[in-house]
Amino acid sequence: MEKMFTKLAGSILLLALLLIGFNSEAQTTAGATYASTDVKSDKKSDQATTETKAAAKPAEDTTWKPQRRLWGYTFGDFYYDAHADATNRGPETNYNGVPKYRNAFQFRRIYLGYDYEITKKFKAEFLLASEPSANTGVNGTTAIPNGDNLVDNKMAFFIKNINLRYRDLWKGTDFVIGEMATPGFAMNEPGTNGPTSLSETVWGNRFIEKTVADFHKTNSYDVGAALEGTFDPSTKNFGYVLMVGDNSQSSLLSAANASTGFYKIVYGDIWGKFLDKHLLVDIYGDFVRTGSATATIGGQSHSMLKGFVAYTSSKLSVGVEAYTQKLTNGVGNTTTAAPENATAQALSVWVKGPIVKDKLSFFARYDGYNPDNNYKTADAYTATSGIFSNYTPVYKERFYTAGVDFTPAKNVHFSPNVWLVDYKDQRNASVTGRVADDHTLVYRLTFYFVFGK
Repeated sequence: MEKMFTKLAGSILLLALLLIGFNSEAQTTAGATYASTDVKSDKKSDQATTETKAAAKPAEDTTWKPQRRLWGYTFGDFYYDAHADATNRGPETNYNGVPKYRNAFQFRRIYLGYDYEITKKFKAEFLLASEPSANTGVNGTTAIPNGDNLVDNKMAFFIKNINLRYRDLWKGTDFVIGEMATPGFAMNEPGTNGPTSLSETVWGNRFIEKTVADFHKTNSYDVGAALEGTFDPSTKNFGYVLMVGDNSQSSLLSAANASTGFYKIVYGDIWGKFLDKHLLVDIYGDFVRTGSATATIGGQSHSMLKGFVAYTSSKLSVGVEAYTQKLTNGVGNTTTAAPENATAQALSVWVKGPIVKDKLSFFARYDGYNPDNNYKTADAYTATSGIFSNYTPVYKERFYTAGVDFTPAKNVHFSPNVWLVDYKDQRNASVTGRVADDHTLVYRLTFYFVFGK
């Protein structure tokens, strides 16, 4: 079934590519200057004469103004690490390895993008990103420090998006090819047939923290091709996304890499807006075969099924996101010395609302995460290679954040907030290596500003 689904998705995208070629040729032919011949009868000579006349030039469309937009945004914090986890857990977090009592000003994301409309049909998107972590590691001659940093610990940009969008390949559906956001949570393209109702956009506080799936390293962007469509183009209340990608994000991995060179990841999403667009529902799934880590471990794959529901209004907005993720041969049991499947599960609940209209608002969020719902507490497990680089089956996590957002001007935000992660070891006290429960607590004054939008 999985192979059939992958082949079906690939076939659909191949058909889309063929349609692009057909439509482009048809448009070229239709727009070309052509000649017409009229045959008239000469009464005197009864001989036919042929006149060649140039086609009338169509009136120029002056209503369309092509978009040429340079834009970007930045967020960061002044943070104070009030308590650091004693065993330095949470490699996926921004504060992994940051010692207790450390305080600093820090950028967490810098975006610089450029949108260019080639024609009414074709639009190009280009995005540079720098997303450094608080712990930049130790400078060395053989290893790059953590985060998006050069070997001398200076911030660096990388290419996060570069893609071409063909609007309305057929009515209500766009075709996109290149490096782009995936439908896991991150798409937001107003003025297209792509969704604007996914979890990151509705949460609306990415400058505070990622969504729960993003937090635990589901692809937010990838290199591939996608169909983004609406079932009702006139109202855009219901739609879908189908995407096939490399499962490499922006990494230039070897073509022979067992995880990306021979298999593709398939992303699928169906979304809807109800109750006059106040109730938003989104269902997402993905599947990828990632090859074999070793002959002993055998074939690996991972797949996710995720749901998101939110109710939004001018007075209060509430959202719930939950997923289950199967990791085939994702963990190794050190007791039995055999690979096992793992099932990761997560639940995120958030609430936000205005205190003073357009000036001051509040937010609060809780995430619960279990990296392996099949964990036998009397055994010890390790993650097998080939799944996720920061994945560990051992520690449950509970994440909390809350704060207020002061907006003195449009697109300018200052947000004092609290950031906390609790860690709980799943192993019994008798299992060698078990560590005590602990947490990381950070107080932050976050700043965020947008330009060019």
